[in-house]
Amino acid sequence: MKKAILATKIGMTQIFAEDGALIPVTVLQAGPCTVTQVKTVENDGYSAVQVGFVDKKEKIVNKDKAGKKEIVHRHGVNKPLQGHFAKAGVSAKRYLREFRFENAEEYQLAQEIKADIFAEGDKIDATATSKGKGFQGAIKRHGQSRGPMAHGSKYHRHAGSNGACSSPSRVFKGKRMPGHMGCVTVTVKNLEVVRVDADKNLILVKGAVPGPKKALVTIKETTKAEA
Repeated sequence: MKKAILATKIGMTQIFAEDGALIPVTVLQAGPCTVTQVKTVENDGYSAVQVGFVDKKEKIVNKDKAGKKEIVHRHGVNKPLQGHFAKAGVSAKRYLREFRFENAEEYQLAQEIKADIFAEGDKIDATATSKGKGFQGAIKRHGQSRGPMAHGSKYHRHAGSNGACSSPSRVFKGKRMPGHMGCVTVTVKNLEVVRVDADKNLILVKGAVPGPKKALVTIKETTKAEA
């Protein structure tokens, strides 16, 4: 892998290409990411770069209703991470991720990785946590068909029979049934970068990217060869 970056999803819009074609795009706030650790083969057994994204307060202190006593919340940064960030010489970060770059040894601590690492026309893979749908039936979750809607029907949106009675006398593992839907890691491959705004650290990607607005998105150069 030669390049990757962390981003947050802003939303979707549409732009016009030079030939007048209308292109639906997802706007991503990509970086700037800060290098917090450089792993080497000698010290760690492999070569990689750890990056941090989005600043975070080390300690969150509020006062009680009387305005006298200070209350320290646990949402700050613990001491081991404080030492980790201090060693790298960077401020505390909310997200930490690791990328195995081919040229990982060339990176330096506190170095910034910005959106201009990608260019227009690049092919990328976008990874994020999909939207949570809660408990859903088999029709929405798996695309199954409904039953007859007449008055004599015993079921309408029910999943139907689960299997035979005496043989095999059980429900096979992996049977598509109602249950929790969404909120899983999804990767969409071979997306195209339509535009890069280096000044605002914005990347416009053609098509949809998984996750809701403000979701953390990992962008990497694609591993899928062009057809």
